[in-house]
Amino acid sequence: MKKRRFFAALAAVLLPPLLTVLLAGCENEPPKPVRLVIKTPLQEMNSVSNPHIRDATAFLKQASAAFATQYKKAPVLPDVMTFNRVDEVRAVPGSFGTETEPDILFGAFFNLASYVDMGRVVPLDDFVSPLLRPDLDPQSLDIGTREGRVYLLPFLNVQNILIYNKELFRRCGLERFIGHGREIQDWTLPEWRDILDTLAAKLPHGIYPLAIFAGSNEGDTHILTYLRAFGGKIFDSRGRFDFQDPATVKALAWLQEGVRRGWFPPHPENLEMKDCRELFANGQLAISIFNNSNGALAGRLDEYGFVNFPGGVATTFYRGFAVLDNGDPAKVQAAKDFLAYLYAHDEWRDLSAGNIPASRRTLAKYRDQIPMIDELERNAANVVNFTNKSPNWQGRADSFRSVFWPNINKLLALKVTPEQCAAALDRACNAALEQGLKLQKLHP
Repeated sequence: MKKRRFFAALAAVLLPPLLTVLLAGCENEPPKPVRLVIKTPLQEMNSVSNPHIRDATAFLKQASAAFATQYKKAPVLPDVMTFNRVDEVRAVPGSFGTETEPDILFGAFFNLASYVDMGRVVPLDDFVSPLLRPDLDPQSLDIGTREGRVYLLPFLNVQNILIYNKELFRRCGLERFIGHGREIQDWTLPEWRDILDTLAAKLPHGIYPLAIFAGSNEGDTHILTYLRAFGGKIFDSRGRFDFQDPATVKALAWLQEGVRRGWFPPHPENLEMKDCRELFANGQLAISIFNNSNGALAGRLDEYGFVNFPGGVATTFYRGFAVLDNGDPAKVQAAKDFLAYLYAHDEWRDLSAGNIPASRRTLAKYRDQIPMIDELERNAANVVNFTNKSPNWQGRADSFRSVFWPNINKLLALKVTPEQCAAALDRACNAALEQGLKLQKLHP
């Protein structure tokens, strides 16, 4: 009995300090490393502040490595992964629930918006306002805003127009259509027909007039722009797709007519946008897609002319960041902190210059070095909103981008009439839209 009382008394003396030591040991445990998965499609970047940065992957690897070295809350292990644009469904939503699901996405807002509508993207208002907001271009910020909250953080944008080879125009006797300097021209539809027919008749064998493609969804946004050639709006007053509008059917017929008249490379239904860009770079294409992310052409712009899409329209691709909630608060916090670090440091934020920066400070600093910035700003009045903030644009097998291009493929393969194509597009694209509206939700 005496022994029992002795050990009880000893325990009463020793256990409190021992528990204190043990608890202190728990409190002093170092935070667990955070693996930060950052994903981006292959994207060129024409960065004038650092010409060694030529694509988004290099930018993100260098910026995230610098962030990790100075981050104090936890060890951060950045893992930057790159995927082909046409593989986004597999690379992003296809990775949800796996070890490679992204914590941060850097890409075009028209794709990132789909993950906002899925409820996967966290709002970023806690550090966008009030310090950062005044520096960001309001229009680009608005594109990433839903119900008054910022879900997508703009970094840069590119304006999409067409570029043409002046020498090929001269060789075909089309000098009268060549513009002055780097002006962005508008040709009437009769002028377009004259130009394309002349190029088709006079270009040497193996050189083609105009870039058109429908081998994948890689260039579907550009095809949408062509479909506005005759004044069609793509959407009706309720925000639903209306490809059967007479003006849009006329544009579909114009595209199909171009196949028969030799305006495009052979079998354009099998081509992708990158194929046409390679043809243009090799001097085998007279007119192609252009935006200011193309650093390879930045030093040679005086060799080329520039023109809006038929109908006098252009588009803008906003690019930036989304932070995804994958169920780990430490990863969400580290992802937000990375973006706060990136936007707060000139070295990284200024890499957006060369394209059109979302940061007004960066734009003011590098304005004189950004190719065609004055012309592009003047042309902004011709930019159309090609998504209309429609849900389910990308990200699922039934999304707009999944169902749009196969119908254009059939049109360019001469397998359907323009009217049949328009009806099929309305059915498929509105079904995608309705599904998106039905499932649409925002992260709280």
